Amino acid sequence: MDITVLGGPAPQRGVGVVAPFDFALDRELWRWVPDDVSLHLTRTPYVPVEVSPDMARLVSEHRTLRDAMLTLSAVGPEAVAYACTSGSFIDGITGERSMCEAMRQVVPIPAITTSGALLDALAEFGARRVAVITPYTKSLTDALEAYLAEGGVTVTGREYLGLTGEIWRVPYQAVLDMARGGVAAGADALFISCTNLPTYDVIPQLEAELRIPVLSANQVTVWAALHSIGVPAVGPYQALLDPAARSALSGPAG
Repeated sequence: MDITVLGGPAPQRGVGVVAPFDFALDRELWRWVPDDVSLHLTRTPYVPVEVSPDMARLVSEHRTLRDAMLTLSAVGPEAVAYACTSGSFIDGITGERSMCEAMRQVVPIPAITTSGALLDALAEFGARRVAVITPYTKSLTDALEAYLAEGGVTVTGREYLGLTGEIWRVPYQAVLDMARGGVAAGADALFISCTNLPTYDVIPQLEAELRIPVLSANQVTVWAALHSIGVPAVGPYQALLDPAARSALSGPAG
């Protein structure tokens, strides 16, 4: 076959992603991305600390963000996403906004964070009462709850695993069990925190069971980053991304 007739690879649009040094779920991020968009990932420098408030601050320092943006600028992304929930909620809404500004100062393109994207996604559903599940310790889970409260969102129930490392190894069953234990009556939505926690395949099942929107850290990050360049994320049977799935939640349980 003469490949010259194909005209080369299809044109690609690019989105930069700044991830913590221990991020292990690159493949999960890609599952929400359409074929004509490429993700360009870079990681923060390694620091020998456990997942904790200290680590959240270390991986979100403005100098680290600026260095990452310089690295990504070589490939000319149209937008950039900081893919870490704790790193973007640890210093509240003011801290999250200053992170975005620090990134935009290096390259003037849309910049979003996971925690900022979370508030946008909750607003998409008008959700003000939210159940939360996390793999974190109590201190980080408390900090997430405080961030949500600052954004006008009440946490109606929560569960956490108390982990300080290797979060990417958590199986889907543990995520399902946490969700079933953390959702209290009256929750408008469920949020599954941490970009290092696998979630893609559990979202449709939980939405079918709980009859509320289920949002995850990686899902809202990709959704917001792609939205900033006018591209829809892909995620069949996920209410944030699929109009049919959203409509099904407003109907009778079957």
